[in-house]
Amino acid sequence: MGEATDKLKAAGNKLAGNVKESIGKATDNASLEAEGKAQKVKGAGQDVKGPVKGALGDDI
Repeated sequence: MGEATDKLKAAGNKLAGNVKESIGKATDNASLEAEGKAQKVKGAGQDVKGPVKGALGDDI
């Protein structure tokens, strides 16, 4: 996977996380809210991974 793919996955995970977190808050579903927060963190990690892979090459 390349840097662009990681950026797209990061954006998707952050968006899905925001949606899940919002729905969890609106429906008072703590489990869904926590799942959304975790997915946003995963997206943030992928945001970091993309540029690192771009700088080092796709071999990592």
